[in-house]
Amino acid sequence: MSFSHEVKKELSKNQSTVYAQNFAECYGMMLFSRPFSSKEIKLKTESIHVAERYITMSNLLFAPVIEKQSTLKASRECINLHTVSLILPDECERVYSALGHSESNASLRVNRANIEDDMCLSAFLRGAFMACGSVNDPQKNYHLEFCAAYKNLCNDLCLLLSEIEECNLTPKTILRGGSYVVYLKDSEQITDLLTYMGASSCAMDIMNAKAYKQMRNIANRRTNSELANINKTAQAAARQLSAIDKLEATVGLSSLPAQLYEIALLRRDNPELSLKDLGLLLDPPISRSGVNHRLMKLVELAEESSD
Repeated sequence: MSFSHEVKKELSKNQSTVYAQNFAECYGMMLFSRPFSSKEIKLKTESIHVAERYITMSNLLFAPVIEKQSTLKASRECINLHTVSLILPDECERVYSALGHSESNASLRVNRANIEDDMCLSAFLRGAFMACGSVNDPQKNYHLEFCAAYKNLCNDLCLLLSEIEECNLTPKTILRGGSYVVYLKDSEQITDLLTYMGASSCAMDIMNAKAYKQMRNIANRRTNSELANINKTAQAAARQLSAIDKLEATVGLSSLPAQLYEIALLRRDNPELSLKDLGLLLDPPISRSGVNHRLMKLVELAEESSD
């Protein structure tokens, strides 16, 4: 079951006793369904919860004659496509007119008279998302979108989203496959919008997924850093061991000053130890920088001996 399906399921469970909010939600569902006209009003959805919500809201507000059909969608998965239609032409015209639309309008636009306040805007966007929205699984990437049939409708929706003060959204639009898409890609904006529309549990899932990704990335960076340090230490130790072997073969280790002789033997016998640990084996112990200074001196002497 997709994340979009879970979001729409949660949105469909929102209940209100306020007529204006129910009207706004039903308006959002109808306006962004395809088609929506005075001759035909029909919603197609893969979510049975959205289909049932659409029927409930339509009956509550307009009591039209409704037909629901379910067909198996052609895909790799067994997905039912639910089609809910107002089957009588005169009822389509009645509902279309009740929502403030007329065939005389040049293009389909959002009728703001149906959105009385901020709560109604939340309900309207909830209905619109159930009709034409989708959101990606946050385990993959962050993307939420509304897909509209008309450019002006897309622009009106984009403007409404940008006017939500508590969300501070910056929606973008794109033309894709003959449809106009309003989308968000910022995870915080997506969670804010889902919460605003009434899907707070799914919004929390996105926040949890984001936190998990951040912790995983921190762990990966730490592991990569540790591996890089190990490689760096191993390369330095190999260079030091090579220098010690060269000195033994040319001048002999016993000819070295006592401090260099001692550290040369320790490094040869303990090639895996860090500089700090090597310093602790000396008597008296010395610091990491002190050990590094002595080993670098051995490397310098080995290079001079080969000149």
